[in-house]
Amino acid sequence: MNYPLIEPILLEIGPLAVRWYGLMYLLAFLACYVLGSQRAKKHDSDWDKADVSDVIFYGVVGTIVGGRLGFVLFYSFDRFLVEPLWLFRLWEGGMSFHGGMLGVVAALWLYGRKTSRDFWRVADFAAPLVPIGLGFGRIGNFINAELPGRVTESSLGVHFPCSAVSGLNFTCFGQWDGALRHLSSLYQAFGEGVVLFMIVWLFSLRTRRSGQISGMFLTGYGAIRFVTEWFREPDAAIGFIAFDWLTMGQLLSLPMIAFGILLLFGIAQDYFEGLR
Repeated sequence: MNYPLIEPILLEIGPLAVRWYGLMYLLAFLACYVLGSQRAKKHDSDWDKADVSDVIFYGVVGTIVGGRLGFVLFYSFDRFLVEPLWLFRLWEGGMSFHGGMLGVVAALWLYGRKTSRDFWRVADFAAPLVPIGLGFGRIGNFINAELPGRVTESSLGVHFPCSAVSGLNFTCFGQWDGALRHLSSLYQAFGEGVVLFMIVWLFSLRTRRSGQISGMFLTGYGAIRFVTEWFREPDAAIGFIAFDWLTMGQLLSLPMIAFGILLLFGIAQDYFEGLR
């Protein structure tokens, strides 16, 4: 079976082009708003729709700025040195979750300061909204034929276009790679989108200690990302970081898992309280 190629431009009107990749991000932010509005309706919530709109706006800015900077710094710094303006060509794809997460953390901290809300209170409100957005982002990767999977003999494998794997298989000529590869973008869309959403959303339905919902998100995402990376080919410019199996995505997920566990058990919160 060949990779289902999809034209990246959904609609083109004169110089204006609506791309699938951008549409997925728009749907992600819309889904976050709808879910946030549902969370704001809880009887013990002091959030209203205006608050939800504001925190989503801060999150959007943090996601885009942090995600793009993270991708450039973590995965494609060599290209940035040669072609600095490439940093701003978002329509070509290339966003890092870990960079986006750092951008969102900074944005939520700023929002908390502006509204006199504790950071963990803001983060715990936002954490259950994020997984569905991540799922849409991975679908955008799928449409752009990004994140080629590792070679497999499984019936789940597909033939990727040579344009997507040229940096991984230098013998790939013509249109299709001869080897079958995992559809890792869809694996991650399901894991980070559907599975993680169910875990964090259900966990958030009960009253939790400050920071625990964020801890569940960090631990769950880190663990799911670590596992799904086994099916995703490492970035051609980086390869394996260590041990001939550890990828950059897995390396960046390890501190997330560790810090998430500390939050779940209240250790991190006690430490930060002690610093005040």
